[in-house]
Amino acid sequence: MPPTVTTQPPLFDTAAAVARIAAASRRTQQPQSRSDLVSLAMGEPDFDTPERVTEAAHAALRAGRTHYSPLLGEPALREALAAKLTVTAGTPASAADILITQGGTAGLAASILSLVDPGDRVVVPDPTYSLYGDLVAMAGGTVVPVPLAPDLHWDLDRLADALTDAKLFVFCNPVNPTGIVHSREELEALAGLLDGTPTIVISDEAYSDLDYTGRPFTSALSVDGLRDRTVYCQTFSKSYAMTGWRVGYLWGPSPLIQAAARVHNTFNGSVNTVIQDAALVAVESCDDDVARMRAAYAERGEIMREELAAIPGLTLSAPEGAFYQFPRYDIDLPSVEVVAALRTHGVAVRPGSEFGARGEGHLRLSYAASPQSITEGVRRLAAGLSALR
Repeated sequence: MPPTVTTQPPLFDTAAAVARIAAASRRTQQPQSRSDLVSLAMGEPDFDTPERVTEAAHAALRAGRTHYSPLLGEPALREALAAKLTVTAGTPASAADILITQGGTAGLAASILSLVDPGDRVVVPDPTYSLYGDLVAMAGGTVVPVPLAPDLHWDLDRLADALTDAKLFVFCNPVNPTGIVHSREELEALAGLLDGTPTIVISDEAYSDLDYTGRPFTSALSVDGLRDRTVYCQTFSKSYAMTGWRVGYLWGPSPLIQAAARVHNTFNGSVNTVIQDAALVAVESCDDDVARMRAAYAERGEIMREELAAIPGLTLSAPEGAFYQFPRYDIDLPSVEVVAALRTHGVAVRPGSEFGARGEGHLRLSYAASPQSITEGVRRLAAGLSALR
């Protein structure tokens, strides 16, 4: 007689949200970097944080600024940001409608989780930053990806169809991973599509200071028809090389910011006081540092473009902002497999599929790296692609 097999129940019963994220997520966790690996994978500035920002943090520590901050954030920082946003939006921005967040990530989480109910339709471009989809899945919403046009800008006809009955549209500008910068004309077209609807917009403008188009950057906040329905999400990470400091902020219509604050205060609490003092110095006195780093990224982007252009079988993108190239390759392999093979040749990049189904067949390369790393990394990438052929 065969032995009785007893099925053991799971040791732990985790929340359904965990399973939803796992099922929906395209985010890839790359293996630990090795000392001999050139990384063009990270969307992280290789510059140090400006010295005056670091000194401000030291001064705050010496002054005993180590206690709880107000839940919405330090008043002085919020006032400085309100003055900056007043210029961006072309209309008075109130400090009361600014929420200081634990980086841009927590700002996105607080805004999406405060807006999306189970079953809500949330429209995102495809490809786009993968965190948006994970957060929508956490909330129980339904992601509606909209393929981009061949030039990697929005396909407005497809977007118009997708936005019908949508609760939310989430996008970034400049775009991670494509490097595209959406123009005023595109944003005004979006406003026209949303006219008369209750759809809310989250505009993630993390890379807004890294625009190389030669024309003034257009924030969603400056566009009539978007401003009054938009939650603006910003971070200090990219412009000021402050990724590890974890500080960002939201601004938007009062009811939406109050809702986001309720969520953020619940799972994050207030942001470190010392970091906010440092962030205030960044806002008030680091424009020259931002300009210096932007100029360096523009030069590095050109180095990467020239190096990649010499590789057979790559179709380059035409980045206008941020610090990414998003080339298409001609090898009949999934991008995850291509990335794994390239690591054996000593270079790390990100698979295009991480950013959406329409990212398949692409690689995302970051030129937020030294010129030497870019040149050597692309050399290794060329060798790896040649071996795959």
